[in-house]
Amino acid sequence: MAGATILGGIAGPDLTPAERDFFRAADPWGFILFGRNIDTPDRLQRLTGDLRETLGRDAPILIDQEGGRVQRMRAPHWTDWAAPLDVAARGERAVWLHHLLLGQELRQMGIDADCAPVLDIARDDTHPFLRNRCLGTDAGSVARLGRVAADALLASGVLPIIKHMPGHGRARVDSHKDLPVVDAPLQDLLASDFAPFVALADLPMAMTAHIRFTAIDDAPATASAPVIALIRDTIGFDGLLMSDDIGMQALSGSMSQRAASIIAAGCDLVLSCNETPAQMEAIVTAAGAMTPQAARRAERALAMRSAPAPMQLAALRDELRELGALA
Repeated sequence: MAGATILGGIAGPDLTPAERDFFRAADPWGFILFGRNIDTPDRLQRLTGDLRETLGRDAPILIDQEGGRVQRMRAPHWTDWAAPLDVAARGERAVWLHHLLLGQELRQMGIDADCAPVLDIARDDTHPFLRNRCLGTDAGSVARLGRVAADALLASGVLPIIKHMPGHGRARVDSHKDLPVVDAPLQDLLASDFAPFVALADLPMAMTAHIRFTAIDDAPATASAPVIALIRDTIGFDGLLMSDDIGMQALSGSMSQRAASIIAAGCDLVLSCNETPAQMEAIVTAAGAMTPQAARRAERALAMRSAPAPMQLAALRDELRELGALA
């Protein structure tokens, strides 16, 4: 059974012998790529192939490719996509085309899971690190467009990973740097922030929020057993649940302490994005192997990977451009 980790500590665009040896021993469930790993299409295809060859299986390879400020693959080899909130303003068709075409670029490179769409609700006071990554300013719009985005990614052969569960839109600080604290009553959260995740609870994969809800628990949602129980029982999500990046400053403690608390709270996987080999080794040890329940969810998620549907890419790009959502 694979380890309960997704590792992203790949230093550059090529897998080194030392990295190959480490990943083979660590046996993570999958990998996540970043801008430092992206060079030319040929080099990226070689990297994704090498990662899978190292584990000896068709391991999932993730990326953050939303559009706007969050996209790891950029021009000149790939498209510079508009921010999701700007695309959403152009309507459902634009959202569909954006995610369909974006997913096609990923799948061609051997990347089969995208940390998108964001189902958080954009508010006037949502921190700028998040606001224009959202798909709308109310629960209904976010749920509707989130479904369009997720279905488009699936049609392109890419697994969507909805985030940041159970809802990050009320965050007024950047969780990369500090822990956001939300004091809203639970009934308000259920009626708004959590509602898009309820509507899309059937999707295969989700990422947690590094945010504390005082109405539920003192711990960040990622490491909170009461919040994870709410995700499973109240939101109704029985898909594969991974943490947000374990290295973000919203969390406290050593890397191994963070990993252990995340798994103990009920997350299926720990996401390690920028750690050193020594830190990754501690994370892998603390996270342990995937539980049988997590393995079942993972198998179900991976079964949803499929070949992209045939499509006229040039014509679809022209249509997206005519809608004003592509430069």
